[in-house]
Amino acid sequence: MPRLFVALRPPEPVRDALFDLMGGVEGARWQSDDQLHLTLRFVGDIPPPDAEDLAAELGRVRAAPFALKLSGTGQFARKGRPHTLWAGVAPSPDLAALQAKVERACQRAGLPPEGRKFAAHVTLARLSGAAGPTGAWLAQAGPLRTPEWPVDAFQLVESTLGTGGSHYEPVVQYPLRP
Repeated sequence: MPRLFVALRPPEPVRDALFDLMGGVEGARWQSDDQLHLTLRFVGDIPPPDAEDLAAELGRVRAAPFALKLSGTGQFARKGRPHTLWAGVAPSPDLAALQAKVERACQRAGLPPEGRKFAAHVTLARLSGAAGPTGAWLAQAGPLRTPEWPVDAFQLVESTLGTGGSHYEPVVQYPLRP
């Protein structure tokens, strides 16, 4: 059963800027190049017929291309323990509108509504309980600002869990068009 998500893929110069931030936190599992993305909607494990319905519904999404840029860094924590380091996204009404359209397409394909509020970010590292402190990294990486880049497509991506982490493979690319 495929494990899927819908995402935007930053271009190489933006990914290079993110790689420049990686390091300096003991025990962090930094993302590889193919793992850098902005999730619009996590789908999870889904039977192949339902995945085909989802792919068809996503193909009906209409949105004009727009520009996006990354701004700032932060961490997600659970019970006071950081578990993820991320790069933030500058506020974008166009991104919010695209994400809402993707969510509606997922629901039309029979998926339950996403219960979590959309928090636009690019995951940079996963942290175990044994990871070192993050304060120095956050202070150093916090001022992150990337140039705008054109967003002209989104992807349906398959995630395969392996011993070295997840491997992501684009399944379908959807060009943005009004």
